[in-house]
Amino acid sequence: MVRVAYLDCFSGISGDMLLGALIDAGVDADALSGELRKLSVEGWSLRAESVKRGRIAATLAHVDLAEAPQPHRKLPDVLSIIDGSSLAAEDRARATEVFRRLAEAEARVHGVTPEQIDFHEVGALDAIVDVCGAVVGLRMLGIERLYCSALPAGAGTVRSAHGELPVPAPATLEIMAMANAPMSASGGDRPMEMVTPTGAAIVTTLAAFERPAMHVERVAYGAGGRDPEGWPNALRLWVGEAAEARPSMLLIETNIDDMNPEIYGYVQEKLFAAGAADAWFQPVQMKKNRPGVMVSVLCAAEHEDAIAAVLLRETSTLGVRVSAVSRHEAQREVLEFESSLGPAAVKVKRLPGEAPRVAPEYEACRRLAEARGMALAEVYRVVEREALARIG
Repeated sequence: MVRVAYLDCFSGISGDMLLGALIDAGVDADALSGELRKLSVEGWSLRAESVKRGRIAATLAHVDLAEAPQPHRKLPDVLSIIDGSSLAAEDRARATEVFRRLAEAEARVHGVTPEQIDFHEVGALDAIVDVCGAVVGLRMLGIERLYCSALPAGAGTVRSAHGELPVPAPATLEIMAMANAPMSASGGDRPMEMVTPTGAAIVTTLAAFERPAMHVERVAYGAGGRDPEGWPNALRLWVGEAAEARPSMLLIETNIDDMNPEIYGYVQEKLFAAGAADAWFQPVQMKKNRPGVMVSVLCAAEHEDAIAAVLLRETSTLGVRVSAVSRHEAQREVLEFESSLGPAAVKVKRLPGEAPRVAPEYEACRRLAEARGMALAEVYRVVEREALARIG
């Protein structure tokens, strides 16, 4: 099974919130610190503290620095620290990608090149530990796919090396824009920074913005630095295994009460040619007590536009409705073989723990019946019997 994690950012995300959530989910803080010592830079230590945010127990990650303030670093300085470490190659590559995204966003905001950017807050050792710790911690948990919720905008202002800035900070908002990241409505946002540039860079680089189908095994909380009254300022992390999602399809429908019935057969042919998996008609009673026909089409999402175009062009409807549906599918295949009557084909249906079932293909059987002068039902029986004998 695939190990997955979902970041529920109801109160935003920062680097230390993610570190705290990973430790709360089971990453040993000492083991994580040992891995991060491979960065070969001194002057920092990592510790975890059990706290409460609101009435929820959470883990607060502290990256304590021996030197404050930190020296300003440019992108090449940060990448040199990462590249010169003995971290796993994959960890180095992912951390590098996060910092490159940070630098590109800062460069766009300030109108310079990424190499010219002076990393202030995000170039400090604690930010480097946050980013590398997130990458390493996800690996230590065995997470193969990371997902993330929409990111809250927050409100108010935040102090930075560039002075007081609106929330979201310009670099944060630029990172979200670069990744086309979804942002949640601001109606319930607290007047504080909820997504930091480091947090935004990590999730837009490492995560997909969707909630997966999963079997949740553990829920963990990483505490934010602030503890506002009446609000659990924490990042929630769901950890588990991916659930096998049922195939997703679209159901496209329209009701018609004013079309020549001779046209429906032609429309159905066009719908199948446009990619419909199935198409059918149902009698319905419409407004003004008129009898009508509901046209229903099942198709994959990539065929939506083509199916809608057929319905709008070939019928009298003024609009169609679309809804997402899922379906359970049996394992199936088409078996073509040389029967005693000639070339034949059957659909083979397989269910766990049951013998396979076969259904002869109509067109192939029709050709055999006409060629042999046999009843179609007899051809069906022969083809089914010989197909079952072939598949055992």
